[in-house]
Amino acid sequence: MNGGREAKRRGNLGEAVVIAWLRERGWNILEVNFRSKYGEIDLIAENGVYLAFVEVKLRKDGDFAAARESVTKAKQRRIRTTAQFYLQWRPTRLQPRFDVAEVYAPMGTISPEVTYLENAF
Repeated sequence: MNGGREAKRRGNLGEAVVIAWLRERGWNILEVNFRSKYGEIDLIAENGVYLAFVEVKLRKDGDFAAARESVTKAKQRRIRTTAQFYLQWRPTRLQPRFDVAEVYAPMGTISPEVTYLENAF
């Protein structure tokens, strides 16, 4: 299997885990892989108070580095700019915030671990 397809498959797995995790906590998922000319936001969710722009990072483990560390300043800028575009397209009274969801899924696991960071940047 080619590396790009495998990365996309793993990304989809991480997003599905976080979608289920958020729904269990009362969040509504508004967008998955929202794209604009400025960038992409993995998930956009709301809970009646917050509008969360969520970056999802999937790793086998955190031995080398925490997954959140791969959300660089440049990536944060792209997400913020894309969020501004989204808010112009879909204005809201909800409080926007930027969250990072780390998903740790060792090979063969049936229950990945989610670490959810509110207001991550």
